[in-house]
Amino acid sequence: MKQIASFQVDHTKFGIGMYISRIDDDIVTYDIRMVKPNGGTYLPVPAMHTIEHLFATYARSSKFENNIIYVGPMGCRTGFYLLTRGISNSDAIQLVKDSFKFISNFNGKIPGATEVECGNYKEHDLSTAKQCVLPLLAVLEDYSVEKLSYSYHIDK
Repeated sequence: MKQIASFQVDHTKFGIGMYISRIDDDIVTYDIRMVKPNGGTYLPVPAMHTIEHLFATYARSSKFENNIIYVGPMGCRTGFYLLTRGISNSDAIQLVKDSFKFISNFNGKIPGATEVECGNYKEHDLSTAKQCVLPLLAVLEDYSVEKLSYSYHIDK
């Protein structure tokens, strides 16, 4: 089997940030790293689950609702994937910033967190989720489109 694109990136060379992982025709896959890969600190599963629900709900309720293909967690527990179609890179950065600001300020019932709606509805942690989004929000504050390239960070 061939080695997939995401395994060809040197994970020791980049950290918290947002990157273009791949482009397939008109679908852009963004790699949203919330903690440094292999840094020893990983996102707790209940917090990731909550971030997933809030991030997906916000993104799919935004003006880009029809452009969101997928929002989901990475198995390595370092972040999320965001797949889009028809959104500029700068709009994608802003969408992630807006989504994570929404999460950091969220209070209330987590969308889709009932037994009927979710396959693991009891495993959520809003308080930790709110803390987990803060490092990425800080990094994205002055993020530019050029920073979406892994090579921008690896070459520095």
